[in-house]
Amino acid sequence: MSIKSAVATLTGKSSYWFLHNVLKGGSSFPGKIAEKIDPAVLKHLAAGYEVIIVTGTNGKTLTTSLIVKVLSQQYDNILTNPTGSNMTQGIVTAFLAHRSMRQPKKLAILEVDEANVAPICRYIKPKAFVLTNIFRDQMDRYGEIYTTYQKILDGIKLAPEATVIMNGDAPIFASQDIPNPKIYYGFQTTPGTRDLKARVNTDGVLCPRCNHILHYHELTYANLGDYFCPNCGFHRPKLDQIITKVNDMTPTSSTFTIADQPITINIGGMYNIYNALAAYTVGNFYHLAPDKIRQGFAYDEKVFGRQEVITMGDKKITLILVKNPVGLNQVLDLLKTEKHDFSLGVLLNANYADGIDTSWIWDGDFEGLPKDKIKAYLAGGERSDDIDFRLKVANVPEAKLVHVQGMEPVLGELKKMPTQQIYVLATYTAMLQLRKAMANEKLIKTGF
Repeated sequence: MSIKSAVATLTGKSSYWFLHNVLKGGSSFPGKIAEKIDPAVLKHLAAGYEVIIVTGTNGKTLTTSLIVKVLSQQYDNILTNPTGSNMTQGIVTAFLAHRSMRQPKKLAILEVDEANVAPICRYIKPKAFVLTNIFRDQMDRYGEIYTTYQKILDGIKLAPEATVIMNGDAPIFASQDIPNPKIYYGFQTTPGTRDLKARVNTDGVLCPRCNHILHYHELTYANLGDYFCPNCGFHRPKLDQIITKVNDMTPTSSTFTIADQPITINIGGMYNIYNALAAYTVGNFYHLAPDKIRQGFAYDEKVFGRQEVITMGDKKITLILVKNPVGLNQVLDLLKTEKHDFSLGVLLNANYADGIDTSWIWDGDFEGLPKDKIKAYLAGGERSDDIDFRLKVANVPEAKLVHVQGMEPVLGELKKMPTQQIYVLATYTAMLQLRKAMANEKLIKTGF
């Protein structure tokens, strides 16, 4: 280790201790300081770790958490970045914060922002990449989906020996050939004889070889499924790990079958079944027995802002992060599985971490909300005017809709909601602001 790396590591660890023991927060600042002293400090910190990088548009945080839970059945003391601080400084902070134990194999399971895969792979050579999906997201930052995928590929090309574990139902992941070993996961719950098309406003449904519209034998959601091109023959690759049946879905759980193995996870939504399948595939990659993988899924621990349930008096608030049209529509579909009356809050910000363009809310199917079950609505956040107008256009009854400016009045309005169950959909910085307000009222331990 060089003197520069040693100084950077000591300074970063000291700042982390101070921030978390005195100021009670800070998930990226220690890494920023360490990188300022030694831009290559990550190479030193990651030495000796077997690294898995999890990236993609939606599902990174939960997939990372599920992989950690699964691999924890066999390996101790796994390093990860649970707060979702997934850029280089956040990754450096995760290494600075970790207390490594003496063990035969040290694992690091890292959620990584798509644009940061290449910068991180300059210093880390991962054992595997896990690719969840690529959807339109933060256009001001990422551009179109193929631009986003290229950012990931730039990182993968720096580690040609790493295995790429990817969603086989996403056409974009088969759009370019890569030399790496490949493992595909996906759905096959029907015989595969149908001929379907995705909805007309769906992204990524053109064949990457001939630009013909893709067809599907099976569609799960958005552009994911058993795709094929009737014009040039491009089709989904052979799957290695398969969901063969979806048995039941509720807002709080999903039951499905993988290779004749019944699996239950304590979180709802079709998109989260994909996340679980990715984690199952990683467990299989590490030769864990199916029973051990199931034990890893048995934990009922909600991930930061991903269907996190917070009790406020007699009310239960389910906080769900939304950040792009596909993810939003999956959450809106999840609400349709709720059997009881509930209230709904939508908090919209447009800061850099959210994406400054809010036009994506118009691609959300608010018109399809189960309005007979929703007894009250709240529109809030820094862009509350935008989401208030969107809900009104979706024929949300104005008599049931409360419009609040900013974040301060939100908790007070949630307390007035007429139902015990409240769902709050929030963009990233709006979620942080709400959690900070909840922490100030001692509803949760910390806002971050």
